[in-house]
Amino acid sequence: MQEDMIVFSGTSHPGLAKAIAKRIGCPMGSSECLKFSNENLMVRIADNVRQRDVFVVQTSSTPVNQTLVELLIFLDALKYASAARVTAVLPYFPYCRSDKKDEPRISVTARLIADLVQTAGADRVLTMDLHSPQIQGFFRIPTDQLLAAPLFFDYFNEVLFKEESKDDFVLVMGDHGAAKQFDYYYDELDLPVAIMDKFRVDHTEKPVIRQVIGDVKGKAALIIDDEIASGGTLIEAAVKLEECGAKRILAAAVHPIFSGNAVENLLKSPIERFIIGDTVPVRPKIKGHEDRFHLLDMSPLFARAIECIHEGDSLSDLFPSSVKRRA
Repeated sequence: MQEDMIVFSGTSHPGLAKAIAKRIGCPMGSSECLKFSNENLMVRIADNVRQRDVFVVQTSSTPVNQTLVELLIFLDALKYASAARVTAVLPYFPYCRSDKKDEPRISVTARLIADLVQTAGADRVLTMDLHSPQIQGFFRIPTDQLLAAPLFFDYFNEVLFKEESKDDFVLVMGDHGAAKQFDYYYDELDLPVAIMDKFRVDHTEKPVIRQVIGDVKGKAALIIDDEIASGGTLIEAAVKLEECGAKRILAAAVHPIFSGNAVENLLKSPIERFIIGDTVPVRPKIKGHEDRFHLLDMSPLFARAIECIHEGDSLSDLFPSSVKRRA
């Protein structure tokens, strides 16, 4: 079944792409991306993809705009090469935070990215933990959003809750929106929940946290979020939790962007451990600090999803049971 399937990698995260292809047992496509002196890019596909089911893995990582344009050129090249179907595998979706028109005269850039990906030649999209669920609706082609939660649940149950009694933990959501978005975490883990009451006064990543709604005193606080960018929001939350009497603070996030001095600042924070996904290439940033940062491999989920897409099977079994019950 996999003879007509092939996985390609852009330059953004070849390690993840290779891990996915290895798990599937399908060939890793050969390609190259050339950058000319005028900063124009050219993508050359070295393998024959005529009438093949093609998957292109390209995440949103530094330099974001260059990797985005590379993806668009890659998709266009594959369509010109007569691929039967092209799936854009976007572990971390580009411009995912620009998902609504909340100010005058701005772009809903996540919707623009959806238009560009479709126009460039993608027949379908596979992504993970979108910052906002409505982004999936920006596409007019089949779009599957994976949830990294099952891999995090495995770590919590097999490691975290064996270090300390599960009864000592409380889940902490970054705001009311996160509480709604990640409600399947407390459904699955059966833990009490606390919510950070915060608001932003501008576009900086330093929100004002007014209070913690819920009891965290004497508890091990486990903060759940989709991504960590500069770390400013997370650090403010940890300081507030410490003030409220939390005895231990941990954080879990799918997308460890770690922009600027994020790692340095996070290491100085009260958070003792970070459980993070590898949807972006983060290993070089956390090298030497593996005792504080535990990296989860997302390739099993992506590999199984790609197999399901290729074989025409349902992806339902990849989701938490509480999510499946709602479907």
